[in-house]
Amino acid sequence: MLPAGQIGEGPATSCRSESGDERKNVEEKSDINIAALVGNEQVSEGTDNGDLPSYVSSFIEKEVGNDFKSLKKLDKLIEQMTESKMQLEEQVLTISSEIPKRIQNALKNAEESKQFLNQFLEKETHLFGSINNHLQTAQPWMEDLGAMINQIHEIERHLAYLTWISQIEELSDNIQQYLMTNNVPEAASTLVSMAELDIKLQESSCTHLLSFMRATVKFWHKILKDKLTSDFEEVLAQLHWPFITSPQSQTVGLSRPASAPEIHSNLETLFCQLLKLQTSDELFTEPEQLPEKYSLPASSSVILPIQIMLTPLQKRFRYHFRGNRQTNVISKPEWYLAQVLMWIGNHTQFLDEKIQPILDKVGSSVNARLEFSRGLVMLVLEKLAADIPCLLYDDNLFCHLVDEVLLFERELHSVHGYPGTFANCMHILSEETCFQRWLTVERKFALQKMDSMLSSEAAWISQYKDITDVDEMKVPDCAETFMTLLLVITDRYKNLPTASRKLQFLELQKDLVDDFRIRLTQFFLQLQQAALEVFAENNTLSKLQLGQLASMESSVFDDMINLLERLKHDMLTRQVDHVFREVKDAAKLYRKERWLSLPSQSEQAVMSLSSSACPLLLTLRDRLLQLEQQLCFSLFKIFWQMLVEKLDIYIYQEIILANHFNEGGAAQLQFDMTRNLFPLFSHYCKRPENYFKHVKEACIVLNLNIGSALLLKDVLQSAPGEPPATAALNEVGIYKLAQQDVEILLNLRTHWPNTGK
Repeated sequence: MLPAGQIGEGPATSCRSESGDERKNVEEKSDINIAALVGNEQVSEGTDNGDLPSYVSSFIEKEVGNDFKSLKKLDKLIEQMTESKMQLEEQVLTISSEIPKRIQNALKNAEESKQFLNQFLEKETHLFGSINNHLQTAQPWMEDLGAMINQIHEIERHLAYLTWISQIEELSDNIQQYLMTNNVPEAASTLVSMAELDIKLQESSCTHLLSFMRATVKFWHKILKDKLTSDFEEVLAQLHWPFITSPQSQTVGLSRPASAPEIHSNLETLFCQLLKLQTSDELFTEPEQLPEKYSLPASSSVILPIQIMLTPLQKRFRYHFRGNRQTNVISKPEWYLAQVLMWIGNHTQFLDEKIQPILDKVGSSVNARLEFSRGLVMLVLEKLAADIPCLLYDDNLFCHLVDEVLLFERELHSVHGYPGTFANCMHILSEETCFQRWLTVERKFALQKMDSMLSSEAAWISQYKDITDVDEMKVPDCAETFMTLLLVITDRYKNLPTASRKLQFLELQKDLVDDFRIRLTQFFLQLQQAALEVFAENNTLSKLQLGQLASMESSVFDDMINLLERLKHDMLTRQVDHVFREVKDAAKLYRKERWLSLPSQSEQAVMSLSSSACPLLLTLRDRLLQLEQQLCFSLFKIFWQMLVEKLDIYIYQEIILANHFNEGGAAQLQFDMTRNLFPLFSHYCKRPENYFKHVKEACIVLNLNIGSALLLKDVLQSAPGEPPATAALNEVGIYKLAQQDVEILLNLRTHWPNTGK
């Protein structure tokens, strides 16, 4: 701080006309109250930059000046300054007296905490020693106890092992006793329990126990299965099973009413007992599976009683359609396919009326008819897998086989209700080599059909030309035949098990459609050339007429082109809407930006992009780059222009008109738009801002300086809708927005001068 005498020189020199005593009096009073001046709130505001002498000079100049009468105020000023000085001193003394007390209390608390901590450390050391001593003392006991526990665990394992063996032997003895007393149902039930124990033991590492268990189950399973199978086959023979000729043969064995109830009772009893052996049978019998290349769906084995019922039919099938039999003709697949369908039909009534109630009674979810059909279909699949490699390269035989298989599949599914989720012939046809050959044959015969239908004399005559109600479209025969061809191909492949195979057939259909279009184009060009030659020979047309006729090519498919144009516009619109939805989702944070409280541009060292605008701009940039690579130039140009149009309206209506802007908010919005959004489209056009007219002009209005904004507001209010208002708008660069829109935007500005209104 400068000496009081120096501080007082400023006002003293400006008052040279004062008397010596008065001047001395002023300097003394100034010396007394300098400290008060420094403590005063006004002094603190004026001395932020450290210019205390200047402030004192200006203060005295302001209060006294050149008017001698103002010296009367000095007494009052001195009193005020003295009072302020005393208040400040009291505050300093008060604070100075309180701080040592707080420090003393804090030190006292710290000392107490230190003492407590030392006590805890002493206790911890003592406790740690006690624990170590206890652990050392208990260590021998723990070792002895651990050895005893291990011995106990070992004994428990031996005991459990012996318990399992005892349980297995007990079940085995029970089965033996039941068989000795001819109590087959109880023996079968006990075998089920034994098989369930076998399944539970599969996770055990006791290999000898597992082997003993499996051997015991297998032993009793074979004995029971052989006995029950023999009895079941006898009952089936009494029923004249299988029914080879016709459904009427199912009643032959039941012609005597007295024997019918007994036979059916035996059938039900044996069927249920065989059904109990299903669990153990699955442990030893591996289901017959075709190679993995056929990709058959996973399925369980056919239930044991149905397997026994299928055995005579399987023998007949293999006898007639395997080896050198006259019925085994590779060119006649319809023989064995028809035979299987006939067998399914012959046994359907018996299975539904006699076998299905038994399954329902025991609570089984198996469908007897479908289980029987599944077993017979497996015979067909095995036969197809063996025959197809032999006729793969004979187009006629292969095509005949495929046709017969498709007819078989259709009847199997539609008449007999065979589910598509079961293994079927389409899985065999879907094998890679066979399927590719099928596609080749389909293409070959389809192209031959197209050649024949286009070369036919009736190719361009409607089949329904004589029927007015039907022939409204006047579709030529070649078009009807081609559509029928496509529908037939669809009907042939629609039951394929996988979508990938169906897609390959769909590609074939697309190729056929394109080939048909090319053939139509060639046909019309040939007609056009023939017409030109005829007219040229007869000299009946001028060169101008010949040129007009030659241009017929551009109008042949006008309707199709218009449809494609409409489709193109629809697809582009959908794509624009999809991208626009993503951009709107990304702009949610930007919509909620606090435009009303952002700092002004002068308060920021460098303007930067709003953080809430980053998701919006990143999403927009990524989608533009992606679609620029995927769309051709002309389509992409239409796309981004449509997108910009929607984006311009969205930002204008949902962001700008929905908010109020202070000076900083308006500047930030303009920076985000002109320096970040618009440049995203600079790669596609020279002046992208011209496509954002609403946003660009709104930014102009919001960022007008206050004077221009006031003038524009006055003009719009004084001359609404008149040429001066339009000229004023054009002068500031506004051509798109209406006068009412500009007035709304001006009202969204919050940085107006305070006029006192």
